[in-house]
Amino acid sequence: RQYEELEIVNRAVNMVVDDTAEIPCLVTGNNKLNGVVKGIKRAKVDTLLNYEPNLFQDVNTFKRNLITDFILDGNIFVYFHGVHLYHLPSSKVSIKSSTDTYIEGYTFSNSIQYSPQEIVHIKENSFYSIYRGVPRLSPALRTMQLMASMRKFQDNFFKNGAVPGLVLKSPNTLSEKIKERMIQSWGVRYRPEAGGKRPLILDGGIEIDSYSQTNFKDLDFQNSIAENEKIILKAIGVPPILLDSGNNANIRPNMRMYYLETILPIVRKVNFAFERYFGFTIKEDVSNIPALQPELRDSAAYFTSLVNGGIITAAEARERLGFPEIEGTEEIRVPANVAGSAGNPSEGGRP
Repeated sequence: RQYEELEIVNRAVNMVVDDTAEIPCLVTGNNKLNGVVKGIKRAKVDTLLNYEPNLFQDVNTFKRNLITDFILDGNIFVYFHGVHLYHLPSSKVSIKSSTDTYIEGYTFSNSIQYSPQEIVHIKENSFYSIYRGVPRLSPALRTMQLMASMRKFQDNFFKNGAVPGLVLKSPNTLSEKIKERMIQSWGVRYRPEAGGKRPLILDGGIEIDSYSQTNFKDLDFQNSIAENEKIILKAIGVPPILLDSGNNANIRPNMRMYYLETILPIVRKVNFAFERYFGFTIKEDVSNIPALQPELRDSAAYFTSLVNGGIITAAEARERLGFPEIEGTEEIRVPANVAGSAGNPSEGGRP
């Protein structure tokens, strides 16, 4: 409910969901991990995770549904029926534990039964349960409820016509009927939402006195709301500076930290689960992530020095950097020797 009602929660969750869903997978290996699914080909796994999970969704929509469940519920449940992957809303999935095999099965919507071999389950970190994860927004629930209460108080303050607070004083005792009639008249003429500024005529010795200096500006709670928003952003894992358009001095290091500490850990948790299920090595492909480009430049220089120094082959470096295999890169590169040829220094030759 807070995700749909509070702007900061909606924005932060959507940032994490959209950024996580855009990172593709690199499927490598030869099914050597002895996964749950037997006999599936690497090309099929690559298609399921990067192009077409099923006949009804594109891969981005599929992944966004998964990550939304992960942030708001702390769990992801994916059903594989042998050909396609389907997302099961985690709020409708219950886990039946087992004393012998960890999990006996899954129940969807209190009616459909699934075996452990049909479900890929990714859970968020938790302490009290080894079966279900704790959503990241759960610790910030009190803060979100406090913000909702402040918003509700503002609405009621404005709706009830409490600006400004006035007391009508009369030297004589008025009957209840007269007082109710005056209150109704005051309410009709001085409705703030209607822009009422009509003066009230006082006669018969009635005086007007201000009893409260409180106004809507004092009840804006701007500082408190700003601090509470930072608490919520930190709970989700989004640096507050990314949503503060007034200061962009540290935007690059904060963006890099956002990817390294929030986005990539979520991607790896999902990839590890699919890696165990399908049996192939599945890594994240961050080559097209702008925030991580400086790190890629450092990696390129690092692997170049290893290849030129004859420590690893160019094929190994290409695999680590996420490039496809090409022929002629499987041999160790021997460094050139100043005294002679690179192959045999004793033969001499051009340095």
